[in-house]
Amino acid sequence: MRESAEDRRQRILEIIDHRDEVKVAHLAALLGVSMVTVRRDLEALTRQGAVVRLHGKVTAPRRTSGEPAPGDGAAGTVSIISPERHPYLNEVVQSARQSLQHAGYRVVLHLTPNERSPAAHQWRHLIDDESDGLLLAPRWRSAEVMQAEAQALKDVALPTVLMERRPPRGPAWQHLDAVSSDHEHGVSLAVEHLVDLGHRRILLATRQDSPTARAVSTAFASVAAAHPQVEHHMSVLSSPDAAGEDHGAVVGAVQVAYPDHDDPSWLPRLLKDQGFTAALIHSDENALVLAHRLTAAGLSLPGDCAVVAYDDVVAGLGSVPLTAVAPPKAAVGRVAAQLLIERIRTQRKEQSWTPRRIELLPTLEVRDST
Repeated sequence: MRESAEDRRQRILEIIDHRDEVKVAHLAALLGVSMVTVRRDLEALTRQGAVVRLHGKVTAPRRTSGEPAPGDGAAGTVSIISPERHPYLNEVVQSARQSLQHAGYRVVLHLTPNERSPAAHQWRHLIDDESDGLLLAPRWRSAEVMQAEAQALKDVALPTVLMERRPPRGPAWQHLDAVSSDHEHGVSLAVEHLVDLGHRRILLATRQDSPTARAVSTAFASVAAAHPQVEHHMSVLSSPDAAGEDHGAVVGAVQVAYPDHDDPSWLPRLLKDQGFTAALIHSDENALVLAHRLTAAGLSLPGDCAVVAYDDVVAGLGSVPLTAVAPPKAAVGRVAAQLLIERIRTQRKEQSWTPRRIELLPTLEVRDST
């Protein structure tokens, strides 16, 4: 996946934070880019006042004695709460942590256990007593669990920003800030790409045990049904453990079918029986498994079936690199951190605050599977 200029420049700042001073040529080597590219990045960062260039070297601006150094906690403390063993959210959390530490905040990270039926509001007791703000990415395996969290979140007095979670509309949620990916846009990118390649019958194989999964499922039903060139579409669970606590039977008005996951040939048979020529698969891990089953059954990718993964955490690492919808995970963490910092500063000044809901657009990374 091609790294954006914004992400590359963030990496430059992180390298300078750790090394204090670095040669421009060494920086280009560390980043794996040309000298021309790194000089262009440094020019942009210099204009922003983020770095200082000195005869072939680059360093951070000198700070006054009263200004906090990155990560020393002088600006305050922020708690980040996220599920354990969650590769998708790991990138979001890492980006948020780096942004907060660069701004001088001490970060306290807590991981909630990966349990099928966790205790209600298990994250509440994890909030650090000294915290000035909270970044929260709850697992929310089902829509019912999400709705049950409303009161618990309402009782949190700290400035709080949800990361990669879009709360429902309604008064119970109106005090919360949130930064998330626009998954309807991501699904639209995938469907349009497949339609442009001539596909008219598209299958969604999806999980249902996270807000992202349910957003993808709902968006696919809407986008595919509205597209004049999509002749047939349906949704199935992508793996035997992909159902949420409501077992994934219905998500909103979306009916999700249960294939026989005990039979490894279920996907090739379904494609043949229903005439599907393309599949959008959430998540990456499930997409890699199902793509392997397709090739093991003698089908070629993309000759017999085009495959698009959703998440782009490991989609490019398969024997056939998978085209993938790539939510802007690092940007979500960075923007969430910036929003929380702004809200903390506003509260310290005892000024009023209007909650914000920010959605960032995914991209489509085209690879061999389409």
